[in-house]
Amino acid sequence: MEQESTTLALCRRAKAASAGLIGLGEDRVNEALLAMAEALMAHTAEILAANAEDLAAAEGVISTVMQDRLRLTEARIEGMAEGIRAIAALPSPVGEVLEEWERPNGLKIVKKRVPIGVLAIIYESRPNVTSDAAALSLKSGNACVLRIGKEAYRTARAIVTALKEGLNRAGVCEDAVGLVSDTTRQSANELMRAEGLVDLLIPRGGAGLIRACVENATVPCLETGTGICHVYVDKSADLDMALRILVNAKTSRPSVCNAAEVCLVHKDVAAEFLPMVKAALVDERAEHPVELRLCPRSAAVIEGRAATDKDFDTEFLDYVLALRVVDDVTEAVSHIAKHSTHHSEAIVATDGAAIDVFCTCVDSAAVYVNASTRFTDGGEFGFGCEMGISTQKLHARGPMGLKELTTYKYIVTGNGQIR
Repeated sequence: MEQESTTLALCRRAKAASAGLIGLGEDRVNEALLAMAEALMAHTAEILAANAEDLAAAEGVISTVMQDRLRLTEARIEGMAEGIRAIAALPSPVGEVLEEWERPNGLKIVKKRVPIGVLAIIYESRPNVTSDAAALSLKSGNACVLRIGKEAYRTARAIVTALKEGLNRAGVCEDAVGLVSDTTRQSANELMRAEGLVDLLIPRGGAGLIRACVENATVPCLETGTGICHVYVDKSADLDMALRILVNAKTSRPSVCNAAEVCLVHKDVAAEFLPMVKAALVDERAEHPVELRLCPRSAAVIEGRAATDKDFDTEFLDYVLALRVVDDVTEAVSHIAKHSTHHSEAIVATDGAAIDVFCTCVDSAAVYVNASTRFTDGGEFGFGCEMGISTQKLHARGPMGLKELTTYKYIVTGNGQIR
């Protein structure tokens, strides 16, 4: 008999641990979460040392923007711990009664929220996802198997070691959080096909990773978001507000999925607004100026690189912004429908009719009115943090918090009824 791989063995241990989480009780879960946060802080030095090794190995291999995603600091580790504490403070969704009713035959039916079971999360070089995923999984009653990219493996291993210490201290089985040691494609393929062991696969990363999981997984797979996010500046917009929103959406952290990649500008304000964009994003930014990719109508107003059709279908994850002038909100909506990944889109406007058209017709997980797309985040939505941003419509959409990591079952009580 062929020996089971370490990845599948890890899934099997997680499956057993998930059974032990049932009935653990919210107080015990919260105790474990707080112990995990405490252990994370206690092992800050070890985590930073591992992170330094990963950063040294990544030098010259990944872009400086992606290195920023990989980099941890004491403040970022404190933020990770605070995220765990925030999750502990939230009410547990497990056991929530969603609906209840009684049938004419006397049967009483209760629809109750329950854990999914074992969550497998495949993600790339963002070490903070490690603690977020572990905490969200535990609070929602699930065990998790984590598989991070090789660029961040040392860091993730140090984080998981700390988290397991917290679990042990609280008397919770440490197998509820597992980290795959194999960073080759083989382990990812095994997670995609671990029927009976993995109840839900969540890929969190670039378009290539997500496509591979969606196309090859035989376990249920929840598609999370590449983000070709748009900011549309209407003719009725407060242009100073629009500029603030665009600068934030593009430059506050360009390597994340809720950063803006495309700005659409109404033709009536293009002559005034586009020079403001160039000044703020290019001329006044000595460090990290934004490269503007311009449609012909934009290029007639400001200088920049000519945009290709591909630029409007690209998640740059860098200091690059595609600009297009449109005739009206209807053309903006049409452009978004053609090019969006259905993640996050924003309109800056004061005209209620334009806002209504945009909000009604844009088919994305999050639609913003006079606010930055950067708010599409579990923490910003009040979820503590998120497992990812779902761009599909079933079974979750947008930032996935605790409720999105549960399912439900029906409990039917009778007194001898037969059919």
